[in-house]
Amino acid sequence: AGGNLNPDDGGVSMFEPMGGSAPKYTGMNKINPIAAINAMAMLLEHSGQPQSAARIDKAVASVTGTKMKSQAAGRMGFSTSEVGDLVVAALES
Repeated sequence: AGGNLNPDDGGVSMFEPMGGSAPKYTGMNKINPIAAINAMAMLLEHSGQPQSAARIDKAVASVTGTKMKSQAAGRMGFSTSEVGDLVVAALES
């Protein structure tokens, strides 16, 4: 994930997943959503919500460290939706 930070007070900043769009996987539920989830954590941190960002970071670390077989598209051991559900479950636990 990455961020384009505006240093001006009240300025607009942007956070996004990085690594390419992988159009060949469109609609196949194979893409790793972790970068998009991490981008949200970065946005929360930047927006003054460090506790929420830390919860997401902890949930992602749990899922990537104990559940996923690989970070590669199609080799995670789970679909895109399932990885998202695993992160949500980790947040709720």
